[in-house]
Amino acid sequence: MRTKRLCSIPLFGLLAACSQMPDSQSSRDFSPAPSEAEMKRVSPAFAHYTDDMVIGDLWHRAGLSPRDRSIVTLSALITQQQVAELPYHFNLALDNGVTPNELSEIITHLAFYTGWGNATAAVAILGDVFGERGIDNSSSPATPAQRLPLDEEAEAKRQQLVAERFGDVAPGVVEYTTDALFLDLWLRPGLAARDRSLVTVSALVAAGQPEQVTFHLNRAMDNGLSKVEASETLTQLAFYAGWPKVFSAMPVFKSVFESRGLIAG
Repeated sequence: MRTKRLCSIPLFGLLAACSQMPDSQSSRDFSPAPSEAEMKRVSPAFAHYTDDMVIGDLWHRAGLSPRDRSIVTLSALITQQQVAELPYHFNLALDNGVTPNELSEIITHLAFYTGWGNATAAVAILGDVFGERGIDNSSSPATPAQRLPLDEEAEAKRQQLVAERFGDVAPGVVEYTTDALFLDLWLRPGLAARDRSLVTVSALVAAGQPEQVTFHLNRAMDNGLSKVEASETLTQLAFYAGWPKVFSAMPVFKSVFESRGLIAG
């Protein structure tokens, strides 16, 4: 097994800290993570797999950087409302090079793709992490003056396709999809397009929504995500979203890889 230390805060040490939150934090609407002793007392096997396989091996695999693994993991946890591990993984993400503003943008992005309530819960926890680390992200622009470049031809095709299919079903959704998502959210410069795609694909797999993966995985690869990175994203998600969701998504990944000539059909 590889080295087990991921960041300056060992997992079990932080789990113990989370289980002893002060009143101001314990009032949050989530259950604190178990301490190392509790985990070993309740499920020695789970503690073993956590320490040896997840921390000791998964996080050190080649093919996906620690920074990207943090982005994938946070996306999965927020999507599934699994908030007990968020303090640890927000800290780990910062140690792995994800900036405070990028964390803010990840939460903002996931508000649209997993629901406002999920993002609200994540903001409360990230606020505690920022406070502990002396981080103030209030100066980041809510509406940036400059936007990322827009592929106007691709966006025109997307708008036409969505309007033809669903314009008579829910015109409000179609309107917000264009104006709020693809002409606004996706063009915010606080998170690279490739990273937004990584967040989105991870959230879709974690939510068990493979129907949307084809479009967004192709978009992710157009934005610079490699086949190896996409494959390792699934490996990371197997542990943080569960094997069934990953196996439900794998046929879609396989189809996208085949269509792009990355594997034999």
